[in-house]
This record gives sequence, C-alpha cells and structure tokens, in this order.
Amino acid sequence: MTDEPDVVHYDRLYRDTHRPPWEIGGPQPALAAVLDTGVRGPRVLDVGCGTGELSLALARRGHDVTGVDISPVAVAQARAKAAEAGLPVRFEVCDATRIPVPRTPYDSVFDSGLLHTLDRRGAAVGDYLALLPRLTAPGGTVFVLAVSPEAGQGFGLDVDALRASFPEPSWTRTTVEPIDVLARVESGELRLAGNLLRTVRSSTSADSSI
Repeated sequence: MTDEPDVVHYDRLYRDTHRPPWEIGGPQPALAAVLDTGVRGPRVLDVGCGTGELSLALARRGHDVTGVDISPVAVAQARAKAAEAGLPVRFEVCDATRIPVPRTPYDSVFDSGLLHTLDRRGAAVGDYLALLPRLTAPGGTVFVLAVSPEAGQGFGLDVDALRASFPEPSWTRTTVEPIDVLARVESGELRLAGNLLRTVRSSTSADSSI
C-alpha cells in the first residue's frame, strides 16, 4: 500500500506500460457469467470502471451504462475504447463516495473489485456503502466482486464482511458465492480466491425514496 493520494496512485498505475493486474481485457469471468441472465436494466452503473471493459460488455447487451472511476487516465482510456467501438457509454471521473444521485436510480450496480480496494486503502467505506441505496432503484440488483482473505494477499473481504455491508432492511435476498478473481501479472495469469455478492435493493425500506 502507498501513502500517495488515490488519484495519483491509480493514474500512475494506468500510465504504467504494465497494465494494472485487474485489467484483464474483459469483465471478470464471474461477472461475465451473469451478464446475459442476471442484469436488470436498462440503467446500469459500473463503479470503479477502470478502462471500461465491463461497461462496454454491458453496453453491447443494450444497457444504458454509466461508468465512474477516480482516475482521469483510466476514464480517458475507457472513453477512447467506447468511441472506437461505437458504444454510447458515459464515462465520468468521480470518487466513488461522491457519485451524484440521479433523478432516476440505476436498475443494476456493479462493483468489480472496488469495495475491497476502499477497505484496503482505508478510504471512506462507510460513505460509499451509505450512498449505494440512494443510487440503486427499489428492486434493483447490486453485484460486488471482491478478493477473499483466503487469497493470501494481505487484504480482502470474507462472506461475513460482505453480508454485513448490505444489511436489511435496505437490502434483501443477499447471496455470496465463492469465485475465482482473475489477475494478469508479468509471469502470467493468476487466479485468486474471491467472493461474489448479489443483493436486491428493498422496495419497502424506509430510505427507499431518499
């Protein structure tokens, strides 16, 4: 972990000739498996979108996608990919704890490796988790992919920690399943133990209309 600000840290990683290990040339396999059957649309938010691979995959399936990331370098690369592919994805530079709440909330929200990163870097995890119910439409689905502490990387979120992050009554029908998280390093592909959480924004909780 570094003491430099998050924007500087991630911009530096995305400028590196060796792309960040989570940039694998497509969505994480565990998320790719749900794109055709598990995504409620049309409005989808990709938080911590990086260079946009998941956002682009969602847009190819006809969803109205917004991707946000704290790194201007990553967002510039994502916009270039969308332009080359002719896909109308909106990519914005934004801190995950300060995402503007839209007039019409998102039907699905994807977090591919962001929550465990916020936790690892000591960022405002509580602010982010408090914002998610306001971003997600009642009945909307949130997907969170996280490395598990079992991966032995010195960080990660286990089943209990993930479930505790999405308590009732704001969230319902929460499930967490073990998955592999794919990374690419100089020596090749690396598969890390991970977890995939799925949860549904309650349509009856007191704060659903905030």
